[in-house]
Amino acid sequence: MADPSIVREWVEKADEDFHFAEASLRDGSGFYAQLCFHFQQAAEKYLKAYIIGKELPFERVHDLVHLLKTCSAHAPEFNELKEECIFLNTAYIETRYPVHWPTEYTKDTAEQAYCAGFCPRNSEWDIVLMCTVCCYRRGNSRLHRRRQGVRQS
Repeated sequence: MADPSIVREWVEKADEDFHFAEASLRDGSGFYAQLCFHFQQAAEKYLKAYIIGKELPFERVHDLVHLLKTCSAHAPEFNELKEECIFLNTAYIETRYPVHWPTEYTKDTAEQAYCAGFCPRNSEWDIVLMCTVCCYRRGNSRLHRRRQGVRQS
């Protein structure tokens, strides 16, 4: 059985990244690339917390899609988060290193990363990461509309 204190440590670290980026976004301080990185880090740590909590194979990787596959092998519902993981993956490299392709991290990009950032829904870890924060808080994201069957223009 997984040690709950270790899972809790991962969740607390994820919460720190998520809430720091959320507060900074709300304050309008700029630094949008760095905020996107922190949302990516939060998602990575939430996924790893689930992996540890369920005693799934743990790998030292930063690829959210790879981590998501590990989670979805245990709970197929995780596949619903693939689009969010693909989006957040771009923030891991592009926000930290010089790249030789166009990048632009704006307030809109940071808000999209906020929408894709994960937040656990309960302490049981059975449904964790089943929705994104923004899609169900604000109900106006593209992902939420698609899940509700609303046609996108």
